[in-house]
Amino acid sequence: MPADFHHCALITGASSGLGAEFAHQLGGRCAAMVLVARRGDRLRDLSHRLTSKHPGLQVLVVEADLVTAEGRHAVMAACDEAGLVPDLLINNAGMGDYGEFADSDPDKLLAMLRLNVEALTMVTHAVLPGMIAAGRGDIIQVSSLASLLAIPDFAVYAATKAYVTSFSEALRIELLDTGVHVTALCPGPVHTEFGSIAQRGEGKKESSFREWSYVDQEIVVADALTGVSKNQARVFPGLKIAAAAVVLGLLPVALLRLAMSTRPRR
Repeated sequence: MPADFHHCALITGASSGLGAEFAHQLGGRCAAMVLVARRGDRLRDLSHRLTSKHPGLQVLVVEADLVTAEGRHAVMAACDEAGLVPDLLINNAGMGDYGEFADSDPDKLLAMLRLNVEALTMVTHAVLPGMIAAGRGDIIQVSSLASLLAIPDFAVYAATKAYVTSFSEALRIELLDTGVHVTALCPGPVHTEFGSIAQRGEGKKESSFREWSYVDQEIVVADALTGVSKNQARVFPGLKIAAAAVVLGLLPVALLRLAMSTRPRR
């Protein structure tokens, strides 16, 4: 059995974007897969495509809203009923909100905090004991390059991702010698549905840097899985984003503040 083979992968936010891409790339590298999202029709379509390509793959579809405790409990109950104990967790579900904080919708902000922070934390907490008991497991926490910066107009989103990266680093240290490894995936911009959902009203034209820095989701996922196989603490997928991460790590905070303050205003 290959070293990167997993018995059961649990993927949140699996109905589209990076979540669906993780499912496709893992199809031949695990025996079972638990796909979680709110859009059950998309999950069922994805399940059909996966099992058609990988006839031996067991796919469990769980339609649930991870913002709620009931949704999270439903995921774990479905795993228990199916006798599945995840040894790979991909916490991919997340949302953003682009615009100035003072003009934001409080309900959307609260939903973002609950999904990006609370749901990720509690799903990890629910899955982790099984991994520790088995003495093996991998956790991919989907963070962002934004976790390294305080980003105006993305203030709360960037703050949630700073939490994800910090939480991942601390958890990784706690789990030393358990056989369970944690990797923070920190992509830059990716062409998925995330941008259209994060945008308020009519979209503004993309900055030249943002357009330049886009990385294909296939590369993001492939780099993430390679990083996990190498037990890397953080993965910055794509050469451009990896280089940007190095530069950001070297710049003083005062210079970063100055650079952020020159952003174009609405």
